[in-house]
Amino acid sequence: MSQKPAWLRPHGLPWKRGAARLVYDNPWIRVTDHEAVAPTGQPAQYGLISFKNLATAVLPLHDDGTVTLVGQNRFAHADYSWELPEGGAPLDEDPLDGAKRELAEETGLQALEWRKILHVQLSNSVTDECGVGYLALGLSESDGGHQSDDTEALMLARVPYREALDAALEGHLKDVLTVAMLLRAYHMAREGALPDALTRVMLG
Repeated sequence: MSQKPAWLRPHGLPWKRGAARLVYDNPWIRVTDHEAVAPTGQPAQYGLISFKNLATAVLPLHDDGTVTLVGQNRFAHADYSWELPEGGAPLDEDPLDGAKRELAEETGLQALEWRKILHVQLSNSVTDECGVGYLALGLSESDGGHQSDDTEALMLARVPYREALDAALEGHLKDVLTVAMLLRAYHMAREGALPDALTRVMLG
């Protein structure tokens, strides 16, 4: 890995956390209210949403240059979302195990090769949620098949990679992990970090 450029170093003072009060708690999130001191030295009140799972996303890239996407109705934005297979891995679990589980459950696929290609912070102003993304290659049907949970009504679509990337860039795919993963794969293809045959079909 290359050395970080100087401009990436932290600047100024960090936030200081004081007493915290639990506001809400369920199996997925915890909301706390914090007494705090801002980097400017001013006292502040800060509400923080803490997540009990690490967000995981998988880019299932088939040998023919297609990707498998998952469609479902999402509660938070009350809309329909096409996105990569995604889920959450408990914080004490290897996130790769969680990613493999989500790929199998949501798509019925398994992969011979896994590459971690993304580690990001999601909505870092009021949450501490982080996400990791894996590229899955050498895809085949898994033994268990597709197994969604009781609240999921999933639809699958296998589309050309470039078609999925264009849909993301045009705003039709809004899930941030999906957009970031598709762009990361494009960068990998441009930089020669993927098999030549796959790169050719991805870049057209």
